[in-house]
Amino acid sequence: MDFVPLHTELQLRRKMKDSVTEEHLYLGFSHQYRDSIFPLHTSISLFLLSYCDCKLFKIFLVPTGEDVDDQFVTENLLGNLEVHVISRSELPLVVQSCCLPAVVVKDGKFCRAGLSVVLRHVIQKTYEADPSKKDLLELLGFKQTCLKACAEVSQWTRLCEISIPLAVEEFLTASPDHCQAIPPAILQLERKLGEPVRVHNDDKIRRQKLQKQKAAVPLLAKAVAEEGRTMEMHKHPIPSLELSIAFSKLLVQEASDAVNREAAHIRRTKTSDLPLLDHVFAEGLYFTIADIVLLPCIHQFLVSCKTQGKKLLNLPLISSWYQRVQEVPGVKTAAAKCNMEFLRLPELMSASEEQLQDFSSVPDELEEENEDSHFIGGPRPTMTKLMENGVEAKFAPHPCPTWTLDWTHLPSAVSPGEGKMSKDRALRKQQQLNNLASAVTKLAKPGDVIVDFCSGGGHVGIVLAHMMPSCQVVLIENKELSLIRAKDRSDELGLNNVWFIQANLDYFNGTFNIGVALHACGVATDMVIEHCIKAQAAFVISPCCYGFIQNTVKFQYPRSHQFKDILSYKEHMTLCRFADQTAVQLPPERKLIGKQCMGLVDLDRAWAAEEQNYSVQVISMEPESCSPKNNMLVGIPT
Repeated sequence: MDFVPLHTELQLRRKMKDSVTEEHLYLGFSHQYRDSIFPLHTSISLFLLSYCDCKLFKIFLVPTGEDVDDQFVTENLLGNLEVHVISRSELPLVVQSCCLPAVVVKDGKFCRAGLSVVLRHVIQKTYEADPSKKDLLELLGFKQTCLKACAEVSQWTRLCEISIPLAVEEFLTASPDHCQAIPPAILQLERKLGEPVRVHNDDKIRRQKLQKQKAAVPLLAKAVAEEGRTMEMHKHPIPSLELSIAFSKLLVQEASDAVNREAAHIRRTKTSDLPLLDHVFAEGLYFTIADIVLLPCIHQFLVSCKTQGKKLLNLPLISSWYQRVQEVPGVKTAAAKCNMEFLRLPELMSASEEQLQDFSSVPDELEEENEDSHFIGGPRPTMTKLMENGVEAKFAPHPCPTWTLDWTHLPSAVSPGEGKMSKDRALRKQQQLNNLASAVTKLAKPGDVIVDFCSGGGHVGIVLAHMMPSCQVVLIENKELSLIRAKDRSDELGLNNVWFIQANLDYFNGTFNIGVALHACGVATDMVIEHCIKAQAAFVISPCCYGFIQNTVKFQYPRSHQFKDILSYKEHMTLCRFADQTAVQLPPERKLIGKQCMGLVDLDRAWAAEEQNYSVQVISMEPESCSPKNNMLVGIPT
C-alpha cells in the first residue's frame, strides 16, 4: 500500500468538504441492553463521537423493527447527541446498498460504510473542523494505518471489527441457564495482548528498557535485604518503560526515560538480546482507534461476566487493559456521556502455570490452516500432474479483439492518463479498458446497475458511466483518496449516474447486474466473484497479484472440486507464486510458464463459478502487451 503524505490527504479531503458541508451518519438499532445500544457497532460509533466531542454529523438511528419509541431512544441512550429515527426504506438509495454504520454526504452520491471506515472518517473530519485537536489523529496509528486494511486480509482488523463485537453480542444474548465458555475471539485478544510489541523504532525503545531493567536490579536487591520492604515493592512496582512512553504521549509530555542517552554497554547489546516490549494498549504502546472499538465490547462482556459470577482469572491481560484504558484522558468523560458505568475490578491475581498452559492450548482461529505454505520448487511437477489428469490452461478466443474506444474524441477526464502517467503507461491502460468495456457493453442493458469493485481512481467505472448514461454505475474502493479523485473526475464530466462507496467489499450488499474489476489483487478477485454469484450478476474481471493468494477465513484453495481432487493447497500455491512471473523483463520461456500458471489458477476460478451455475470464459486481453496480468474472466449466470 502506497503511503500518501498527510498534508496531501488533508488537502483532498478539505477540497471535498468545501463542496459539500453536511453529512448524515446512519447507525443501526436493534435493542438496548444495560448501558449500550445494539448492534455494538452503534455503541462504538457513539462512544467515538463522544470521545471526539464531535457534533458535525446529523445522526440517524435505523431500527431493525418498527416499534421504536423515538423519545425513549433519544433521551435515555444518547446523552447530549441529537439523534433522529428513520426507517430503512427512508434511507438514501446508496445507503440502502450498504451495511451500517454509514456516512453519506448531502448530495447522496458519496457514501462511507463499515465500522472502521466510518470511525476513521469521524476522526479526520473532527480534526479538519478543529485543527487544535491534533491529538485525535494519533488514534489512526503509525502512518494513519490503524484498522485501514480490510478484514478479509487483515487478521487484526477482522478480530476488532467483526469477531469480537459478534462474539460479545452472542455471549450476551445466550440463555442465562446455558453455561457459557469464554468466546474464542476474547481468548484470541488475550493472546494478542501477551505477544511482544513491534513498533516503529522499537530497537531504541528496547535499549531504553534494558537500561531501566539494569538500573532497577540494585533497588530490588536492596528491598529484598530490608525486612518488610518486599511487600511494599509489590504494592508499588516501578512503572514500566512502555507505560511511561504511552502516557507521556497521551499527555503531550516528554518521557524522561526516553531522552536519556544509553550507556555504552547498552548500545553494544545485540538486538536479539534486547528485552521485548509489552502491550500497554491493544495495538502496542499507544492508544489508537482499536482501543476505541474494543472498549464498549469488552466492557459489556466484563459486566456480563460479573453478573454471572464468572472469575476473570483467565483474562488478566484484558482486565488490566480495561482498567488502563479508563485512565486515558477523555475516556471517562466520553463513557459518562454514553451512560457507560465502568467496573471497578478487584485486584487481579496472576494466573497459575496450569491455567496459562490450558490457555495456550486454545486454538487460534485467526491462524490460517495454510499447510506448509513455505515451499521450495518450481511449477513443472504441478503442471505435469494436472496435465496427466487432462487439465491444461485454456483460453477462449477474444470476442472483440479490435474493439476500441475513440479516445481522441473523449473528454480528457475520461482518459486514464490525464497528465498523471507516462504516455506508454496511459496507452496500455487505455488498451486494458478497451477489453473490459467491450465485454461489459455486450452484457449491459439500459437500467442495469454496474459495480466497479476495487475501483481505485475510477478508470473503469467512469468510462462505463460516460459510455452508458442509462446505467447506474457504483464505484467501490477502500482507499479514500482514490475515490475522492474519482469523484473529482466525475464532477468535471457532469456525470449523474455514479455512486461512490468507500468500504470493504463485505459491507456492500446491494443488488446489481454486472460486476467489473480491473486488476483485483489476490483474494480480492475471488471476493468479487463471490459477490457477483450472490447477486446472480454477470462479471468481467481481470485478476492480479496471484502471489498474494492464500487461504483465508472465507476462501480455501484450490477453489473448484476438479482442482481439489488433483492438487494440494501447497501445489496450488506453487502455481499462484509462479503466475506472478510474467514481468516484461523476464526471459520469454519464464514468462510463458507464468502465463500458463495464470491460466491454470483462473481456470480453477472459472470451474468453481461454473459449479454455481455460471458460464465462464478465460480470455487473454488484446494486445497481450497491455499488461503482464492480461487474463480476463467473463462469467454469465445460466
